[in-house]
Amino acid sequence: VQLVESGGGLVQAGGSLRLSCAASGSIFSFNTMGWYRQGPGKQRELVATITGGGRTNYADSVKGRFTISRENAKNTVSLQMNSLKPQATFSYYCRVVAYRVSYWGRGTQVPVSS
Repeated sequence: VQLVESGGGLVQAGGSLRLSCAASGSIFSFNTMGWYRQGPGKQRELVATITGGGRTNYADSVKGRFTISRENAKNTVSLQMNSLKPQATFSYYCRVVAYRVSYWGRGTQVPVSS
């Protein structure tokens, strides 16, 4: 399984950005898909997840500002990020689960300027 993230880049505080992740490979459907992020010197943390049935879960820090969605037919998961806060640059990682195995993308950076 290969995961390719796109959409990262510099954004101004208060602005919006949309991340996308496309999964490809020998697996045709995935259970949970999600996004995680990691700041410098910190552990990777959950941002949002979405199940195959569309049930979502968000970190408290992003509730009301971020929206996760997926297209099962295309095996893609997206993260719409609004009202971005000026803070240290995070690297955002896509994660998908298939048959209880996790797969991770390489990450994409999202610097937010103040």
